[in-house]
Amino acid sequence: MHSRTPPPSILPPGTDAADAPDAPDAPDAPAGSTARVVGVEAPARLHLGFLDPAGTLGRPFGSIGLTVDAPQTRLSLRAATRAEAAAGRAGVSADPGVPEAEVERAARHLHTLRQRSGRHEPALHLTLHACLPAHAGLGSGTQLALAVGRAFCRWHGLDLPSATLAAWLGRGLRSGVGIAGFDAGGLLLDGGPLADGSPAPLLSRIAVPEGWRVLVVTDPSSRGLSGDAERAALASLPPLSREQAAAICHETLMRLLPGFAGAGFGVAAAGLTAIQDVLGGHFAPAQDGEPYTSPAVGRLMRWLRSAAAVPGEGPAAGSPADPPGAGIGQTSWGPTAFALLPSAARAQALIGAAQAAGQIAPGLQWRIATPLNRGARVSERLAARWSADPARCVA
Repeated sequence: MHSRTPPPSILPPGTDAADAPDAPDAPDAPAGSTARVVGVEAPARLHLGFLDPAGTLGRPFGSIGLTVDAPQTRLSLRAATRAEAAAGRAGVSADPGVPEAEVERAARHLHTLRQRSGRHEPALHLTLHACLPAHAGLGSGTQLALAVGRAFCRWHGLDLPSATLAAWLGRGLRSGVGIAGFDAGGLLLDGGPLADGSPAPLLSRIAVPEGWRVLVVTDPSSRGLSGDAERAALASLPPLSREQAAAICHETLMRLLPGFAGAGFGVAAAGLTAIQDVLGGHFAPAQDGEPYTSPAVGRLMRWLRSAAAVPGEGPAAGSPADPPGAGIGQTSWGPTAFALLPSAARAQALIGAAQAAGQIAPGLQWRIATPLNRGARVSERLAARWSADPARCVA
């Protein structure tokens, strides 16, 4: 059901629920009074690769992931007023720019949470302020589901783990790094989903060194595989061999994880690129024979890989202290790709050199993201109520 509702103000980042005064919910309060608002900010997740998608030892998948500070999913939850409920405006609304599909998906999550928890009262109103782009390799589905679930639990005082919320809402069926990213952030390694269908257990979580950055590049005109198309693509591919899976695990345990843990950027970047080379070749038949879903993104990433490998001075050198190299690859089915780099200066120098060389195709979008060593932020505050203004809503 569609109607018009007001967009609430955006929650300030980092607000601690302990600092917010307790207040009763006031679903019938007039405009100008205060209302309790629960907010959630959830980070993007880069999927850096599977360990063994074919399950050569009897257990498939196992995932590597990394959380970054932007883009984000942001939402807030409050009690609906009696007038909103009577007018059919309780439900989910969105700020401008949030796709209708995300509003409908959030509404389904809210309905499922009510059914599974038995908490149907009071009527609640959820507002989506921003959402990760769907089917872009950034974990949008899991982050939205967990953000809605965590806001619902905070509102009702329910102490449920994220793994339970993910199971209720149909997330984490293959990879557990989105769930772990929501909870803790950092560089993440999971052991693949369990035989009973439970989400994959987290095996390792390492904080990313403070100065490292990730150049994130995407093509809004392209979409990664999902749903039935993803399942069909996976079924059509030949199994990743045991030797290839062993090579990925070797790179993960002896270069990627140790590099993040202190062995150095060059070690981590070399391991990450090697993992992506194996997986890019494996998944290429489902991507028109290429390791990247978007040809424009692929051309840029190949140029960045070559430019980053050159030591010494030059337009792409960055800081003199920065080691050469980059951890290059595609997150999930794309179209988003990434370059792990040793510093913001190196990232800015590389993207500047790519622009000067005409390597960034029209329409591509890029950002220099900071790896995030924490999970989602949940906050609580009192906000002034408002009178009705237009916005989309699904009840």
